[in-house]
Amino acid sequence: MQLWVGLGNPEPGMARQRHNIGFMALDTIASRHGFGPWRPRFKGLVAEGRIGTTRILALKPMTYMNASGQSVQAAAAFFKLTPDVMTVFHDELDLIPGKLRIKQGGGAAGHNGLRSIDQCLGTPDYRRVRLGIGHPGHKDRVLGYVLGDFPAADRSWLIPFLGAVADRAPQLADNRPEDFMTSVAEDMRKVG
Repeated sequence: MQLWVGLGNPEPGMARQRHNIGFMALDTIASRHGFGPWRPRFKGLVAEGRIGTTRILALKPMTYMNASGQSVQAAAAFFKLTPDVMTVFHDELDLIPGKLRIKQGGGAAGHNGLRSIDQCLGTPDYRRVRLGIGHPGHKDRVLGYVLGDFPAADRSWLIPFLGAVADRAPQLADNRPEDFMTSVAEDMRKVG
């Protein structure tokens, strides 16, 4: 079993915020791959399914971003999962919109959701799928930017991006992160 975590905030009014792209990615993956319904568990919402032959537990922490680790820790402890089978999908300011990078371990880089997970697990050694949302240009504008909704114009790249992440998820489930990253980039080049 692998644990795939999407980071975001639970309030309905926050659903379209840039900070919630991790939730959006997991929702798209679960939908495209026929996962079971979302249900409350581990201080979050979980959906279970298979991608290829790999069993995936999808988790959206409902603890708010800054306490995401509580939910991840609860699920990991219950299933006795180690960080090497965990993947966290999150927003990334330092990547342009529609780009992604995968990183194994490392620091939180100012991301409060990752910081919470690191603290609760006691290690940063899980895989991160960094989903580019772009940067507002100045650090004083970051908070308002990440908590702002994606504007309608962003649908032209956001919908294809989430679709590419979901369509190429089997490569990620097969532990082929480089292939996954390359395939999503190729799909996005076709979008323009």
